[in-house]
Amino acid sequence: MYKVKLINNIKSSKLEIFDKTKYEVGAEIDNPDAIMLRSAKIHDMEFNPELLCIARAGAGVNNIPIERCAEQGIVVFNTPGANSGAVKELVICALFLSSRDILGGIDWVKTIADESDEVPALIEKQKSKYTGPEISGKVLGLIGLGAIGGKVAKAAAALGMEVLGFDPYLSEETKKELSGYMKIAESIEEIYKNSDFITLNLPCTADTKHFIGKNTIGKMKQGVRVINAARAELVNDDDMLAALESGQVSKYVTDFPNAKTAGAKGVIAIPHLGASTPESEDNCVGMAAHEIIEYIENGNIINSVNFDNLSLERTGSPRISFIHKNTPEVIAKIKSALSSSGISADNMLSADSKDKSLAYTIIDVSSLPDKLIGSINDIEGVVRGRSLV
Repeated sequence: MYKVKLINNIKSSKLEIFDKTKYEVGAEIDNPDAIMLRSAKIHDMEFNPELLCIARAGAGVNNIPIERCAEQGIVVFNTPGANSGAVKELVICALFLSSRDILGGIDWVKTIADESDEVPALIEKQKSKYTGPEISGKVLGLIGLGAIGGKVAKAAAALGMEVLGFDPYLSEETKKELSGYMKIAESIEEIYKNSDFITLNLPCTADTKHFIGKNTIGKMKQGVRVINAARAELVNDDDMLAALESGQVSKYVTDFPNAKTAGAKGVIAIPHLGASTPESEDNCVGMAAHEIIEYIENGNIINSVNFDNLSLERTGSPRISFIHKNTPEVIAKIKSALSSSGISADNMLSADSKDKSLAYTIIDVSSLPDKLIGSINDIEGVVRGRSLV
């Protein structure tokens, strides 16, 4: 029986994907084979030796010690695209909220509720304070054109916006698909120069932290509206607040408010609602469950953030898999261990860790003696080996 520990009070019908005859799933589980979580921070968690994988039901993995997991032979998954529909809708909502002062107007109306029959006249007198431009005909600049960015682009184009996108990692196939309703910018500067609205749709890495700051904001159109439903750390808050004060930025919509931005003038602070829909949460749990099952039962890696993807179709033969140092010597020793036991390797496939220091290998073997995995785990450079019958 495999054990899956749930963190963050995960409740979803998609947990039924786990076969109850094979998996015990719940929050009160010790020594799990897998962990599924949302945004709980586990950097200080001690991982039990049996732990094979961690699945983040969401895209961001800043809450997980990725490198330490790889070193301990733990594969980490996320669920890219599973919440893209929910985040897309929030971004479209942010376009409207940042163009007209809808929220300010709603709050003001509440203050005149006791004015009785005078309410309609007061509204007609004051409504001009909350006007703003239509989004139709305006230029939306998208930085990042993954699952969310592509959906935002299509929706914005349908609303009459001129969509301009930039992503240096686009494949030619994706460029062709997106070109039907948007223009692909040649450079990030083209986005800054031409966009009336800019939305961020990229992960936070060492290279993208404070991606939007004093220097980049200075290249944008006067009065630009910026939307961040991606990651808090992408924007330098101090620089953004200064840009709002000067008028360089008209509005800043963030799904990640903090002490600096929560009540600041010009900031529309949303309480991290990007993926907060039941459909999104179910999609994320379902994808995470599939990733865990596929890795535990077949050894295949789908959507890992610390190892490259790897998938080898099962042929009915016993299978072994192992995480090891990324050197030819380790593979040679493993093959030698198989050969000396009279075992043939019917199929073999390997993938690197993201930093290339480790590798992960699957081998379908002709037979599986009891002591084989133990002998392979004793090989210097092997982090973890296991059998998959």
